[in-house]
Amino acid sequence: MPSALPDGEPVPADGALPGQALGGDRPLGFYLHVPYCASRCGYCDFNTYTASELRGSGGVLASRENYAETLLEEVRLARKVLGDDPRPVETVFFGGGTPTLLPADDLVRVLDGVRAEFGLADGAEITTEANPESVDPGYLARLREGGINRISFGMQSARRHVLRVLERSHTPGRPEACVSEARAAGFEQVNLDLIYGTPGESDEDWHASLDAAIGAGPDHVSAYALIVEEGTGLARRIRRGEIPMTDDDVHADRYLIAEERLTAAGFHWYEVSNWASSEAGRCRHNELYWRGADWWGAGPGAHSHVGGVRWWNVKHPAAYAQALAEGRSPGAGREVLGVEDRRVERILLELRLAEGCPLGLLEPAGARAAARALADGLLQAEPYRAGRAVLTLRGRLLADAVVRDLVD
Repeated sequence: MPSALPDGEPVPADGALPGQALGGDRPLGFYLHVPYCASRCGYCDFNTYTASELRGSGGVLASRENYAETLLEEVRLARKVLGDDPRPVETVFFGGGTPTLLPADDLVRVLDGVRAEFGLADGAEITTEANPESVDPGYLARLREGGINRISFGMQSARRHVLRVLERSHTPGRPEACVSEARAAGFEQVNLDLIYGTPGESDEDWHASLDAAIGAGPDHVSAYALIVEEGTGLARRIRRGEIPMTDDDVHADRYLIAEERLTAAGFHWYEVSNWASSEAGRCRHNELYWRGADWWGAGPGAHSHVGGVRWWNVKHPAAYAQALAEGRSPGAGREVLGVEDRRVERILLELRLAEGCPLGLLEPAGARAAARALADGLLQAEPYRAGRAVLTLRGRLLADAVVRDLVD
């Protein structure tokens, strides 16, 4: 989760939502944030903490040992807030941080708590992120036995010198081995995360990373351009001139390489940064975000959205645990989205999908911008004639600019 929290109105102490936010037939998911990391990666701006960063800043309240029970307290709070909402949970996603720093039994216990309070839909997708160095075959087998059926490994690169710049702790080759171990444990859905555009990375390095990822046999690959966030160790190194900044043209070239190589290997893009080998291989939890469904985000700094109300929790694990121990919502702030807010968000998110967004969402100025984007080769002609704005490959490279034009 991002480390900076927005402003907003106060969250009621009991976490109660406006009546109009409750009910409906939107899919419901759970995001479960585990804020612990063994070490801090130089590029990371997420709300995560190492043991040394937590030492003396919350004591037992911030410890990993009792974190599963703390998360379960928020799951129980969610049940109270959502009342008799009959919807079962369709997706669960353990993110971080490094969820697999917790014992496998802890993750399974939290999942069991979600199941007990809400029920899981038939065929529910249950994902955990994992650092390649934080799992072994026995750990993976316990996750699968406990009902977790999808796993996402942070590979980032196959080149040691690139991993060193990112300050990733795993060794080259370990993520590929993890895919095999996950398959042996019974996981059918396996993702590898890649990052391109790291300072010092060459085209050859990027080709090697794609080769390694494809060769490992996952059914899903995510590839993200490196974003240098202010306040990170990587940003400080670039500012001091220790390493160069990667420019946008390099990012574009690397994206085109990824599209070519992944498509040739049988993957198909379904969101600008995500490719799956089949429809079943898509990440349904992320699709829930992109399509404006409902999700409850539990954990420090986690964000939630239910029925047009968005809220976010306090950031620090100790403050989060303290609120729940006192019977209070850990929410730090919230906002109620108006009709215009929701219209704009639909365009922002749905345009990134292979199915695109309805042209009917656009205001007159946005519709004129869409016509220009079509003429400029940024939108596909056939979907446009059918009433949808769908990005071309060139449009995907300029997705942020296209979105800005369409929402004006």
